[in-house]
Amino acid sequence: MSGARYLFAAVPLRLASAGTAAALPVLAVQEVHSVAIGGGLVAASLAPSVLAAPVAGVLLDRSRHPTRLMVLSGFVTAVAFTLAAFLGVLPTSVVAVALIVAGAVTPFFMGGMSSFVTDAIPGRAERAFGTDALAYNIGSVAGPAIAAAAITVGSGRVSMLALAGIAVVGMVACVLLRLSPHPEHPDRPGVFREIARGSRFIATHRPLAVVTWSGTLNQLGQGALPIAAVGIAIATTRNESDAAWIVTSFAIGALLGSLAVTVRPVRRMPAPRVMAVAAVVTGLLTIVAAIVPGLPGAIVLIGVSGTATGPGVAAMLLLRTKHSPRPLRSQVFTVAAGLRATAAAVGAGLAGLVASGASGLLLALIGASWIASAVILAAYPRGATTLDGGAPATDGVS
Repeated sequence: MSGARYLFAAVPLRLASAGTAAALPVLAVQEVHSVAIGGGLVAASLAPSVLAAPVAGVLLDRSRHPTRLMVLSGFVTAVAFTLAAFLGVLPTSVVAVALIVAGAVTPFFMGGMSSFVTDAIPGRAERAFGTDALAYNIGSVAGPAIAAAAITVGSGRVSMLALAGIAVVGMVACVLLRLSPHPEHPDRPGVFREIARGSRFIATHRPLAVVTWSGTLNQLGQGALPIAAVGIAIATTRNESDAAWIVTSFAIGALLGSLAVTVRPVRRMPAPRVMAVAAVVTGLLTIVAAIVPGLPGAIVLIGVSGTATGPGVAAMLLLRTKHSPRPLRSQVFTVAAGLRATAAAVGAGLAGLVASGASGLLLALIGASWIASAVILAAYPRGATTLDGGAPATDGVS
């Protein structure tokens, strides 16, 4: 029952956030006739996370009522998405500011909620993080799918309004979540000193740093994927709405991969290796998709590439937890999530500058970024022990 309650709160908020990656580029093309503005708006919604994440993490670590912060973040997200839906009616600058504000509260439910998952779902940590990874992947599937369906029957504007309504559902569900506060620590420094301490730990604790930077780099390509999808759709079918199906196929693959690793845990392979193999498989299939012509080939290959990300995300979350000291856990999760969101924003922004005729090249570069993230994991120290005394070099992923 606790798992279902957690999913009911986490999925709608993450779903709404994920859906904008498919909705905003199409909205921009329909209302202001610019793919570049679409990439810029996606970037505006993602980029603030890295700056807001440390503050969000400290607030969650110290709060006696973390649920209230989740509810507030859902409210702000819903209002911002409603304003964004009126791009073309409202000035682009107003929409961009609204999305920046939404991006600033994203760390509360993207990374911050994950730091409470073992308390919200008692029992084995692997089960809790399997549920959390499932929440991310359901959101990443349903978000673009709902956005695509709303675009098909309505428009980009209808799609953004639907996502705003879903964020309201998540906000209401958070009221029922009742997250337990993290234990108090009497020796806590001031907020800014604690932010500095957490940032220093993330940067200098080698196993955590390696996992964080690998997970950050692969988001560079994932952020660029929706923009590349618009280019592919325009080049092949001359219908920008078809781009949402490419993004959705990747998300469906990620969901299937997450379900598979939950049903049959990867116990014989170390978690860092699971991350690396997942990134290589995703990258290679994305490069193949850049070579194979036509929209159907891109949909299939990108979808299959997404299946590897399910085990990869589960492994990343497990390693992040095992290397996070409890007083800094929310900060570790929010900063890592913020870095990933910012990398996705940079990827979307850069992709928006690439001409639609170069979508094949862009897709190949996206694949290369996934492979590069796997290379980073070669620096993960062999035999590294975790803060709970375990050895992640032999931990499986469920």
